[in-house]
Amino acid sequence: MDDTERLKGAIRSVRDFPKPGILFRDISPVLENAGLFRSSIDLLARACEGIECSKIAGLDARGFIFGAALAYRLGVGFVPIRKKGKLPFHTITHAYDLEYGSAELEIHADSIAVGEKVLLVDDLLATGGTARAAVMLLAELGASLEAALFLIELQGLGGREALGPLPVLSLIRFPA
Repeated sequence: MDDTERLKGAIRSVRDFPKPGILFRDISPVLENAGLFRSSIDLLARACEGIECSKIAGLDARGFIFGAALAYRLGVGFVPIRKKGKLPFHTITHAYDLEYGSAELEIHADSIAVGEKVLLVDDLLATGGTARAAVMLLAELGASLEAALFLIELQGLGGREALGPLPVLSLIRFPA
């Protein structure tokens, strides 16, 4: 069994969380196992070989885990994209709709230089709404967004399509 299959096998499926009808893909077992966590970062690093970037932007909150570790591994900076009200300095904000309401993401206004090459990282791509909001924030700052990278992709929910022409890379795919 290769590393990707071991990771996929470790991801726990939890029915009816956070609400009835949802099958939640829990990455806790991957994070709790040193070997699996190391493998996940190694595989993410391999997936983005050939992609130049000087920063990784990670989405609140699990994207921080994978994004920061990957930034360390690649020797590049890390930029957090957070839920509104969590960043202490000057920010720009993007509001977006969720299936059950709306939310807002923020990024520090000085975190990315115009034209700087950035890789977006999160743990999971589903409908793509949150990732799309992050793409909009990065575009507003003038980033050159090179790709979006996810540990897990739930197929059939339109996430790839929501990100338009941006290259989307995912290690593990599950049916929605």
